[in-house]
Amino acid sequence: MDLSLFDYHLPEELIAQVPAPKRDASRLLVVDRRQQTINENVFGDIPEILSPGDMLVLNDTFVIPARLTGKKEPGGAAIEILLLEPLALDEWQVIAYRASRLKTGVRIVFSDFLSCEVLENLHEGKFRIRFFWNGSWEEILSTHGHIPLPPYINRKNGEFTDMDRERYQTVFARRNGALESAAAPTAGLHFTDDLLDHCRRRKIEIGVVTLRIGLDTFLPLRVNRVEDHHMHSESYVVPAETVRTIRQVRENGGKIVAVGTTVVRVLESATASEGVLREGEGHTQLYIYPGYQFRMVNAMITNFHLPRSTLLLLVSAFMGNDLRIKGYEYAVNHHFRFYSYGDAMLIL
Repeated sequence: MDLSLFDYHLPEELIAQVPAPKRDASRLLVVDRRQQTINENVFGDIPEILSPGDMLVLNDTFVIPARLTGKKEPGGAAIEILLLEPLALDEWQVIAYRASRLKTGVRIVFSDFLSCEVLENLHEGKFRIRFFWNGSWEEILSTHGHIPLPPYINRKNGEFTDMDRERYQTVFARRNGALESAAAPTAGLHFTDDLLDHCRRRKIEIGVVTLRIGLDTFLPLRVNRVEDHHMHSESYVVPAETVRTIRQVRENGGKIVAVGTTVVRVLESATASEGVLREGEGHTQLYIYPGYQFRMVNAMITNFHLPRSTLLLLVSAFMGNDLRIKGYEYAVNHHFRFYSYGDAMLIL
C-alpha cells in the first residue's frame, strides 16, 4: 500500500497555534460510518451525541516539562534535549537537537543545580544520558523544563507560556512516574471537569488507561510502502476497574468510545483474539493501518492528524480511507483547526 494515499494538502493557517478559549468550545466533526454522513457540532455536545450506557475511555498520562536547554562543556554551545523515556533512577533516553555536537562523555549544564553526561549514542539523534541534580527531581524539572510543544506550533522567540502548561495537559492527567509522557493525548484536551460530570449524569461511563506517549507517535513515516514501517514500543497499564466496566458496557450493548489514538492502541493491544480485554501492564508495538480488524473499540474521538503519519493511518483504518478523505476535505474547506491545539472528530 503506497503511503501517498495518506497525504493531503493543509493550508498553514489552519494549524492551530493556540487552543480554543474554552476546552469544550472546540468544533467537532461527527462522522457516522454506517450512514456515511458528516455533521458539525461543538465538543460540548458530546454527552448528547453519545447514548446512555456508552463508555468513554481516557488516557490519563501526565505530560512532563520535558524540554531542557543548556550549554555543552567544553565549548559552551547551546544544546536542547527532550526527555523521551526513563531508563533508571537517574538515566533517560533523550533526543537532542544539534546532535552532532554530542559525544560520549560530554556534559550539558542547565544550571548550578542540574547537569547531565552523555553515556551512549543511540543514533538518529537519540542518546542515553545520566542526570546530576540537587533537591527534588520533580521540582528541578518543573523549574528548568518547558512543555514540549510540537514543532508545528511556532511562537515568537520560541516562547511557551503558563497557558501552555495548563492547556497542553488534560484535566484528568495523573502523575505516574515511568508512564509520564513527552507529548499530550490531544483528543483528551477538549474535556473539562464539568463536561465529564455531564457525561456521568447522562449515564455515560468513564474509564481510564495509561500509555506513555513519546515523540515517535507523531512523526511522519519515512517509508514508501505502508507495510514497511515498524512501530516503537510504548508502555501501558489497563486498570482492573476499567476492564470490569468495559465488560459490563459491552454486555449491555453500549459503545466503547476511545478518546484518542493512544487509547485505541492500548485497548486493541490488551484485547485477546477471542475479544477479552486483559488488565495489567504491557508494552505495545501495535501498528494499525487499513485492513486491521478492530476487536474492542466501537467509536473514537480524535484530533486531525499530520499527513503520512501512523495516526492518520489508524484513523483511516477505523473509518475507511475514502470517508477519511471526505472528512478531511470537509474540515479543510470549512476551516477547522488542525493538530494538537485544533478541533476534534467523533467517528461513530
